[in-house]
Amino acid sequence: MNNNVINNSQASKSSAEITILVQGMSCASCSAHLEKHLNSLEGVISANVNLASEKAHIIYEPSMINIVQIKTGVTDAGYVPAGFEDKASFDEDKARKQRETQLLWQKFIISALFSIPLFYIAMAPMLKLSFLSLPAIIAPSSNPLNYSLVQLALVIPVIIAGNKFYTNGFKAMLRKAPNMDSLIAMGTSAAILYSLYSTYNIYIGHSHSAHDLYFETAGIIITLILLGKTLESVSKGKTSNAIKKLMGLSPKTATIIVDNLESEIPIEAVQTGDTLLVKPGERIPVDGIIIKGQTYIDESMLTGESIPAAKNSGDKVIGASINKNGLIEIRATSVGGDTVLAQIIKLVEDAQGSKAPIARLADIVSGYFVPIVFFIALLSAIIWLISGESLVFALTIFISVLVIACPCALGLATPTAIMVGTGRGAEQGILIKSGAALETAHKADTIIFDKTGTLTIGSPEVTDLVALNDITEIELLTLAASAEKGSEHPLGEAIIKKAENLELLDFEKFQALPGYGISCFISNQPLLLGNIKLMDENKILYKEHISVVNHLASEGKTPILVAYKGILYGIIAIADSLKPEARDTIELLHRMNINVAMITGDSKLTAEAIGKQAGINQVFSEVLPSDKAQYVKRLQDSGKIVAMVGDGINDAPALAQANVGIAIGSGTDIAMESADIVLMKSKLSDVPAAIYLSKAVIKNIKQNLFWAFGYNVAGIPIAAGLLFAFGGPRLNPMLAAAAMSLSSVSVLTNALRLKKIKLDRGYKNEQ
Repeated sequence: MNNNVINNSQASKSSAEITILVQGMSCASCSAHLEKHLNSLEGVISANVNLASEKAHIIYEPSMINIVQIKTGVTDAGYVPAGFEDKASFDEDKARKQRETQLLWQKFIISALFSIPLFYIAMAPMLKLSFLSLPAIIAPSSNPLNYSLVQLALVIPVIIAGNKFYTNGFKAMLRKAPNMDSLIAMGTSAAILYSLYSTYNIYIGHSHSAHDLYFETAGIIITLILLGKTLESVSKGKTSNAIKKLMGLSPKTATIIVDNLESEIPIEAVQTGDTLLVKPGERIPVDGIIIKGQTYIDESMLTGESIPAAKNSGDKVIGASINKNGLIEIRATSVGGDTVLAQIIKLVEDAQGSKAPIARLADIVSGYFVPIVFFIALLSAIIWLISGESLVFALTIFISVLVIACPCALGLATPTAIMVGTGRGAEQGILIKSGAALETAHKADTIIFDKTGTLTIGSPEVTDLVALNDITEIELLTLAASAEKGSEHPLGEAIIKKAENLELLDFEKFQALPGYGISCFISNQPLLLGNIKLMDENKILYKEHISVVNHLASEGKTPILVAYKGILYGIIAIADSLKPEARDTIELLHRMNINVAMITGDSKLTAEAIGKQAGINQVFSEVLPSDKAQYVKRLQDSGKIVAMVGDGINDAPALAQANVGIAIGSGTDIAMESADIVLMKSKLSDVPAAIYLSKAVIKNIKQNLFWAFGYNVAGIPIAAGLLFAFGGPRLNPMLAAAAMSLSSVSVLTNALRLKKIKLDRGYKNEQ
């Protein structure tokens, strides 16, 4: 596994990026307002505010704006910048959120203790049941003023418990950025003020005003919304469990060796170059290289491979993997944010904080939602007054519309599903870099697999040596291996491995010819090693041996032609076996109605033979590395949504060109940097699993958005009295508050279902 797992920046080289933890956002209107405000700051390239994670990710030009000014911008918008995202802040933020949840529970309990008797006192006279009758001292018929004052006394603690709705809500209105708190504050304030007016009327002798008290409405609304906020806070805490698990893998301390003395230091104090001691059973503290000892290391947390890997002096080790049985010393090579685990955590955090294109509509609506709701509430109240209904009726309508509207559900619909979905993927070794990649993956109708190292094991072996022109197989192999000493190509490595017991010759003027082969000089004579195109370019005669070349290719082997002194000296056949799960993976993708293609530099015969073994019908052969991206574009131009799966440097342009680039985790750094999805376990079966995860998350988002939009589209007209106008019931404000709280909780609960999705079972049973 390589260190540079992530390169997700959208910015130029001169720009910088930062993630700020934000407190004080209560709904989608808040996040939309803050995002708009930050994007308006000079020097900010882009700002993305996530309501579910309560974070603002900002890309900016340091020459035009600094971090202090950005934080000031958050404050100016009316919110609190609570720090920057790092491991320490994650722990602090986690503790803060736990305190917030605990405080919400306390406020809800206090509110419920006072609002329940308040509700009983207010409603008992209406029910006219003897066993529910009130004592005469507070009965509305005999003591209406006491009846009113007792309710006022009971509602005051409830208002104090819900004081944030008022402070945040009215402040937001003064900033001309009203939010959900503003709706609650206006609705309950209207009920309380009208009730105070009714209390005054009772005091001056109008006892019938005892029937116009709405203290219990305000109390129950605040209590129900506090309950909803509490449940929402609990659910939000569960969405980031994947990050918590990854954070938990990293050890807190390390044993450093200085002047042959051992001492334990915090993991944050480890520096590159330090010598660290790792005992059996301990986790490797940071990425490094073994300098003493040998052991077996469990790397399943990254690779998914359950069998521990043997490690000796000089081998790389990955931070957070487990040293099984040997005492080893390592030299730290990557620490802090540069370790593989840290970069994986960063990748997951970036994905969880990103937005999917499907969220655009919700973002647009959220920006205008609260003013529109207030307008509808006011208009509805006025219409009912004009139609002849009482002020009390109009007030009830006004309060119901304000309270039932829920911008929270809209704001949480997309980010919570993305947070839970990408977290679930990370737990399974599928790292999705962004919400956009997550959304696009489910649309893919064509998947192109690179052959070498992706569909195949990536460890080719020499299978045949065909010596020509009176030379021996040993001489042929010696010449080929001597030339391949300068190459890093997997086929070259196979030839060198085959010749490991031979004495190789010196070469000069080595040149790699991508898509063709290699050339060099041995004993001042030219040597060419490569495919037929290379022979044609250099006018090497090979036609009389073409049947041998074709026969080897038809068996799925790669024929390498060796020419020395301008004459064909022989043919070396190399085969790279298909991965065991390759054929099953292709079958699964076909069952998911996805067209599968393979791309390779191999000859047509070889490529078609391997394609047949894998069950792939569409094969692109003899493709130069630089042309792979063109084949992807050609399919895109024909209307296909293309996913490209690869692992090598040669695949990077094609991965970047594809609608979705999928990198095999054992591949090179540059391939993973270019990809949108990284499969950490290097399992081909994770390709359909990633597609299925994408489908499941997008389906979940659509369900959430349907519920959020549907709830508001249906709820607001009902609250405005639509049913009553046609002889139906009028919506009680308390029921409106319960429905509003339920909407946010239901969206979060639906998103949390993704935590238990079985990816392997899911895609296999999809059809």
